[in-house]
Amino acid sequence: MAKTNRIPGQKISQGTYSAFLPAPLTPVLDWTPRLIGVLSEADRLIGRLAGEGGRLPNPHVLIRPFVRREAVLSSKIEGTQATLGELLAAEAGAAVDRSPEDLREVGNYVVALEHGISRLKELPLCVRLVRELHEKLMTEVAGHHATPGRFRTIQNWIATPGSTIAKASYNPAPARRG
Repeated sequence: MAKTNRIPGQKISQGTYSAFLPAPLTPVLDWTPRLIGVLSEADRLIGRLAGEGGRLPNPHVLIRPFVRREAVLSSKIEGTQATLGELLAAEAGAAVDRSPEDLREVGNYVVALEHGISRLKELPLCVRLVRELHEKLMTEVAGHHATPGRFRTIQNWIATPGSTIAKASYNPAPARRG
């Protein structure tokens, strides 16, 4: 396991491996005049932005490029190589020299995000919504057979391919402890 001596938390034994249990976040904020001023200014600017956004006939048009950029960046975590330009070109119907699987995976991020935003009008952020989003992400991509919309019942870990949980570089705290 990687060194964690500078990271607040501790390793806890899980039998054949150790997991990392982070220290609780500090519940106390130091409400300095500077912090209060910065928060007040941020609140004022958000109100101003909301006022301007309310005047747009279709604010989604302004947000669309940012949603796609986030989808491209998020999908890179899974090793997807599609670029923003390739995604936009494919959505416009142009031929793109990128694997359809990569474009589908990035497209699923867009679908899931837009689905989540629309569902938040009807549902709170809850397990049901998270499962719906996961199902959207996993539609027709590598791993789609691995129970989309359902939670894993085994411990996740980060390791080199082919490694075991005992040799993983990072094991998060088990769900019951996290």
